[in-house]
Amino acid sequence: MARRLRPVGLDFIDDAPIRLVFATEAAAPPEAVYQALAEDVAGWPSWFKAVTLARPTHGGAGREVRLTGGVRFEETIMAADPEQRYAYRVDTTNAPGVRALLEEWRLTPAGSGTHVRWTFAADGSAPFRLGLTAARPGLGHSFRTAVRTLDGRLTARRAADQ
Repeated sequence: MARRLRPVGLDFIDDAPIRLVFATEAAAPPEAVYQALAEDVAGWPSWFKAVTLARPTHGGAGREVRLTGGVRFEETIMAADPEQRYAYRVDTTNAPGVRALLEEWRLTPAGSGTHVRWTFAADGSAPFRLGLTAARPGLGHSFRTAVRTLDGRLTARRAADQ
């Protein structure tokens, strides 16, 4: 059963009780990475293994996301700053224990590529917080693998276009 979460603003990225921050480099430029994150929402399952479905909702102002294992999210896009930032808040989910959740992807130029930083900001019950902290290594691995996969796709696409 889906539950409505506490609505939070972008300041939650800095103020959340639990903040997991992961970063890696991509060879693709920020505009290509941003396009894959924010404009090709339906393409997420092709590069982020944990995502089984992603689709824009509300004319692009929201997203529906499903993960491996059956977790579902309905989200509101909080920031869509081309080539710089993409952030979304989870409004409803069937995940137990979570009270608030906001994710932010920050993109900064790194030579001819992109420094990608993903912040997972959350609040929830004590068991949720403990579980999320324990899941940190797996989330980091999932993030790095997803960015590597995305980067491979973007680099191959760029090479084919040249």
